[in-house]
Amino acid sequence: MDTNELGHVIEAILFVAGEPVDVRELQRALEATEDEVRQAIDALESDYSYHRRGITLKRFGQHIQLTTRAEYAPYVERLLQPIQKQSLSQSALETLAVVAYRQPVTKLEIEAVRGVKCDYSVQSLVNKGLIQEVGRKEALGRPILYGTTDDFLSHFGLQSLEDLPKPPEDKTDEAEETDPLVP
Repeated sequence: MDTNELGHVIEAILFVAGEPVDVRELQRALEATEDEVRQAIDALESDYSYHRRGITLKRFGQHIQLTTRAEYAPYVERLLQPIQKQSLSQSALETLAVVAYRQPVTKLEIEAVRGVKCDYSVQSLVNKGLIQEVGRKEALGRPILYGTTDDFLSHFGLQSLEDLPKPPEDKTDEAEETDPLVP
């Protein structure tokens, strides 16, 4: 199967799936090599972008998905009037930020950064599929380690964790380095 036809098959699969599809699963289902699938996906993504189609290919982690082009979303929303999803609470966002930047991380480590208990926030984020258990720490009690999921990447429009914004520099560290009077 040539790259063009492979791209059309991938497009059909993504359209019917309606949700993220693992690229490795595509490879197996299509009996194609990683390079063949990657080239077909790149061609598909380039075509959507060049022709400014109403849909676009979204990549995050090892998953791809067809989504509405961002600038056309308001028109779709006007027609479909989707039910508003409940946004994340401030405590859940803070917990998620700690997990995203420090993963893998335990509840105790999250609580040390936030200064408050985080049981509810962690469970809420696990239930929403934004974080998951990624193992156990080699420490007393073997506490659960948490990390982000591909759903986290998708929700925030990231391809990988490297796309996270850089955290601001800690001002106290800078003062210590530049101010000779700081002990």
